[in-house]
Amino acid sequence: MKALHHELAAAISHATGMTFMVTGTQAERGGDISQAFKLDDGSRSFFAKCQPAAGLAMFEVEAVALAELAAANAVRVPQVICHGMAAGQAYLVLEYLPLQSQGDAARLGRELARQHRVAASRFGWTRDNWIGATPQPNIWRDDWVGFWRTQRLGFQLRRAAENGYGGALQRDGEFLLAHLDFFFDGYTPVPSLLHGDLWGGNHGFLADGTPVLFDPAVYFGDRECDLAMSELFGGFAPDFYAAYRETWPLDAGYAVRKALYNLYHILNHANLFGGGYATQAARMAEQLRAQIR
Repeated sequence: MKALHHELAAAISHATGMTFMVTGTQAERGGDISQAFKLDDGSRSFFAKCQPAAGLAMFEVEAVALAELAAANAVRVPQVICHGMAAGQAYLVLEYLPLQSQGDAARLGRELARQHRVAASRFGWTRDNWIGATPQPNIWRDDWVGFWRTQRLGFQLRRAAENGYGGALQRDGEFLLAHLDFFFDGYTPVPSLLHGDLWGGNHGFLADGTPVLFDPAVYFGDRECDLAMSELFGGFAPDFYAAYRETWPLDAGYAVRKALYNLYHILNHANLFGGGYATQAARMAEQLRAQIR
């Protein structure tokens, strides 16, 4: 560990142009994939995440994603300091932001709506990335329904089949893939800059109430995807939704499409963790199929 801290300190010193010597460390929450800790030198602090060497590509694309969100000048994200290899491990170093669970939720809603106004000409992103530990393909496409069919829902259904989740899940899933247009009758999404993994654990607030987003899975897609995931596991205050809708109202069909979008994440959880998620995914697919006339 001493070698790792020494090499991280050297990398931080080089990136910031100011000598940094580690005098203290503290374990931090880093998700299911990474080991995370706070590094101190008595006057400055940084947040570091480490993984085995194979995780370097994941950190590289996360750094690009954070830079893209920062350029939107909307919701604050941690500044990237440096990333690379140290003591045989992949690392990503960010500015340290002391976060709390409560803050200006209405501001988060307004700023997320502003982030979603950052648009592209197509759906996808410049890089493939990950949703948790699962690869997430982002090949550019002109049509949203085709993107969702091939690179989101269809992709997870194929992985589910490989993991032994067949039967009604695959039957109803294939039916949904063939009839996705039903959910977009009269609704034409625009390619919006998405966080991509907007569950409650990936946001927080500074002491002054400023909202912060982190751990993104960025791409340009239907803005409803971010809103849908925010509702999947809870953790967002009512003021967040009210302020978002006031800033940029949602289409009435969102109430049904949010289940379609969240099926992607429940399938991903089934593929990663198993358990009851596959049963939940099958139930969601069945209910969505029942909506189609």
